[in-house]
Amino acid sequence: MDRIAGIINLDHEHDVLEELTYFRCGAAVPFAGRYRMIDFILSNMTNSRIVSVALFTRRKYRSLMDHLEQGKAWDLDRTRGGLFILPPDWNDPTDISRGDLQHFHNNLDFVHRALADYILVTGSQNICNIDFQEVLAEHKEAKADVTVVYKKVDKLYPEHQLSHKLTIDDQQRVSAIHNERSEKNVYMDIFLVKKELICDMIEDCIAHGNAHFFLDAIKAKHSSLHIHAYEYKGMHALVNSIESYYRNSAKLLDADVHDQLFKQDAPILTKVKNEAPSKYLPDSHVSNTLVANGCIIDGHVENSILFRGVRIGEGAVIKDSIIMQRCDIARNTHLENVILDKDCRISEGQTLVGATQKPYVVPKRKII
Repeated sequence: MDRIAGIINLDHEHDVLEELTYFRCGAAVPFAGRYRMIDFILSNMTNSRIVSVALFTRRKYRSLMDHLEQGKAWDLDRTRGGLFILPPDWNDPTDISRGDLQHFHNNLDFVHRALADYILVTGSQNICNIDFQEVLAEHKEAKADVTVVYKKVDKLYPEHQLSHKLTIDDQQRVSAIHNERSEKNVYMDIFLVKKELICDMIEDCIAHGNAHFFLDAIKAKHSSLHIHAYEYKGMHALVNSIESYYRNSAKLLDADVHDQLFKQDAPILTKVKNEAPSKYLPDSHVSNTLVANGCIIDGHVENSILFRGVRIGEGAVIKDSIIMQRCDIARNTHLENVILDKDCRISEGQTLVGATQKPYVVPKRKII
């Protein structure tokens, strides 16, 4: 059976989630009650029997390293293969590579040594639950050089504006890669390529002074490559702004959407934290809300997401909000359309109200 090794390339992902990325990269941002953004693509790889994964990161990665540790939660703490967190290491004075090609060049040993026939390269901003073995099977059937993964969206949102789009013919072959705003075939920042070919592509890009692997090795040369398009049809969320983070988080309160993402046969894994179940005091009222472990609730909560260890005081009202780990919300407060980052404290009687399209965001460890 052909094997796949994974590369999660965070180098070209900008930290665009405003207050939520002041102290962490986007891949480490908490999402869906008890997860981080990176958990989804990493779990997809594990569920697809990918046992060697490299992580290319350049900045604000301390929180990410703390979360991932040795990869135990994803069964990647292995003797052979496993999780390789590869921060920048630009110590080769003869290195002429630039941009994210620096990562590919300086970590080419990972590709050479990986016990794999194919290399899967992804980002972390596309939330999905995808079987990469199905992508590989379609790649081989099409006899493609490169297979890219896309989602045909029903409606284009602002977060799709900067995404690459695909023009695809009747044979699922990519005829153009572009940024036309009206195109609904949204590239999901995922591609699969044979190991020998990606090595050749890296060397060619560096020799010609290129700086971005996807743009220079695939997009710029799409006419000379057989690029196959794999359509992903499951639940998908592109998170590259506060607005998209807030809107796509709210979608998970729909049970059907939630179950599409969190499948029993393909679970989303995360770092284990052994905490007591949440406690609902007699006067509490909670409706249409995701509640993680360790919360103590003595107020009114609706249409919201509570992460681990949140405390909500008597008489507090929380609506349409996202409250992250260990936030402490005192008595008689009112929060609506609000995102609280970790370890925030809201004192008694405070009122914070954001707009539906622009939530009020409170950064990590803030006291109000």
